[in-house]
Amino acid sequence: MDLDVTFLGTSGSVPTAQRAPTSLLVRRGGERLLFDCGEGTQRQLLRSTIGLVELSEVFVTHYHADHYLGLPGMLKTFALRGRELPLTVWGPPGLRDLFGGLRRIFGRLTYALDLEEVRPGDALDRGDYRIEVIAVQHGTPGVGYALVENERPGRFDVEAARGLGVPQGPLWGALQRGEPVELHGGAVVEPADVLGPARAGRRVVISGDTEPTRSVLEAAIEADLLVHDGTFGSDEKERAAETGHSTAADAAELARVAGARMLALTHLSNRYFGPEILREARAVFPDTVVPRDFDIIDVRFAERGGPVLLRGGAKRRPDESGPAESAVELGRRT
Repeated sequence: MDLDVTFLGTSGSVPTAQRAPTSLLVRRGGERLLFDCGEGTQRQLLRSTIGLVELSEVFVTHYHADHYLGLPGMLKTFALRGRELPLTVWGPPGLRDLFGGLRRIFGRLTYALDLEEVRPGDALDRGDYRIEVIAVQHGTPGVGYALVENERPGRFDVEAARGLGVPQGPLWGALQRGEPVELHGGAVVEPADVLGPARAGRRVVISGDTEPTRSVLEAAIEADLLVHDGTFGSDEKERAAETGHSTAADAAELARVAGARMLALTHLSNRYFGPEILREARAVFPDTVVPRDFDIIDVRFAERGGPVLLRGGAKRRPDESGPAESAVELGRRT
């Protein structure tokens, strides 16, 4: 199952010429989950190789304007296209009050819009994964999110299966799904007879805006990818504390203690270009990246090398004009 994170907006409170306000898209198999929707998010999607897909869910971390101002325009665009599929927006308490005002902007929709308020400790069960809601500290009601996959079956031992007389075909598939199978003659083969130890699923943690806090650290323990507030450098440590944000070094220390595989710093203040934030963080946690708009992090399983940053992986090239998704060319980590 493919899993990646596309960074649509990596700026702090205001856009810059190079960075749009906060938004990122998680793609898992055929699912598309949008986390935050800053000003211009729909245009960022249109400018990307992804296009403005029919999103089914949007997750908002908190109600500062740079995290939701893109929603009214995108919702209206969906209606103008004649959308009929329902859309769900998730967010901390206050979501319904927020939309009480926003409805005057986007007006009547052609589809059902469901508003679901969540609180830290909630978990949204999706079958083979869940989305956990995390407490954050930002001076205003807000949450972070963690996408947590279930454990996977262990590796299938082909030689053991053949030795037990299990013919190749559907019975192998059943054993890999954890189902016992009965052979001709009545013998029963259990999954444990042919499968190795269970393997961990992947964990992607999205902090939203926050100071470094224990709840995010606990959620990020052994995470494959931690996307964390990296608004300021250490030269603005007092400013970070005043505004409920993190410095690059503090976020890196959190990732180091948590044992995360990769840290991605985002929500950069417009006083920084990126390299200075990266240098500061890597002095503490070497496996840090500072994504730019349209970068992708391919969250591979640990046995396949772990997460990889693909610079400009979702950036539309001059000869690309269609809105449909295109395959992402895997590249070296930078």
